[in-house]
Amino acid sequence: MDETTAPTAEASLSWPHPLPSCWVIGDGRPGLENQSLGLAEAMGLQPVLKRVVLRKPWRIASPYVTAFKRFAFSSSGASLEAPWPDIAIATGRPGALPLIYLREASKGHTFTVQIQDPVVRRGAFDRIVVPWHDGVTGDNIVTMDGSLHIMTQQRLAAEAPRWEDAFAAIPRPRVAVLIGGVNSRYDLRPEDMRALGAQLAAVAGQGFGLLVSGSRRTGEANMAALAEALVGTGAYIYDGQHGVNPYLGMLAHADAFVVTCDSINMITEAASTGKPVHIASLPFRRGREDGRNKFGEFVRRLEESGRVRMFDGRIENWSYEPLREMDRVAQVLRRTFLARIGDYHLR
Repeated sequence: MDETTAPTAEASLSWPHPLPSCWVIGDGRPGLENQSLGLAEAMGLQPVLKRVVLRKPWRIASPYVTAFKRFAFSSSGASLEAPWPDIAIATGRPGALPLIYLREASKGHTFTVQIQDPVVRRGAFDRIVVPWHDGVTGDNIVTMDGSLHIMTQQRLAAEAPRWEDAFAAIPRPRVAVLIGGVNSRYDLRPEDMRALGAQLAAVAGQGFGLLVSGSRRTGEANMAALAEALVGTGAYIYDGQHGVNPYLGMLAHADAFVVTCDSINMITEAASTGKPVHIASLPFRRGREDGRNKFGEFVRRLEESGRVRMFDGRIENWSYEPLREMDRVAQVLRRTFLARIGDYHLR
């Protein structure tokens, strides 16, 4: 069993007494668990993290296969037993089946929040939190711009001192360059990195310091091409593979950002800082030039709101209302939960 209590929210919302109990359902993947934990914290709750292990075939087919779901949970993971929580939160397909089970086993007592579209059985959850660009609608749907994340001003302020020495040689103003990679819509090739690198080298020539980070999707050849284009600029370069990831430090120390258009998460997190965010275009993958492009729709929406601008080789300075959807979604869910239980008389 893996069952731990997550940290208290940094800025707790005001709840009547007693505080609702909350479980966050996870499977050990930080990217999924952090979204759920971050939302619970933003709601002012003190979540208990329960890492659930699904047996086959449920592990492979959740939430498409829900029959006999009470047998789906392995004893090697956390148990889901009464007393049931007042609120349960999970992210992605691995947590969808446990939420469906909790809602049924508790006879509707547990208010279930699914982050990301489960695609099927949407009516089996009290609320589903999805990006606006997914195009999902319904009475139990809560939409947001971008993605949920755990980046807060408090976290970044706490992280900044860790990277003072590492970034000491990088002049200000500093531009954090966040590179994604190939996905379902976009391609990334060494020639693309050389072109972007030439633009960034010109930016460095204007006196800007560069903090550059690749990711797992970037690839060695692409990072090598970018690093070659930045020789002589004094840029701090992280290849996305080795050593301690400086991502939080870059968010904290940057005065502006250049982010590739393929990563909704990185764009969302950069736009939450209130600092200028420039979007670097990538080429479409062959055969993916047409059809709906949710990445492009997301960028255009942020562009229209004044939060991002397309990168044309210049670093501009402007101000905007930071994108802090976590707080807004948390308030929506909190109000929904309180309205559901009326005078807050918990069973």
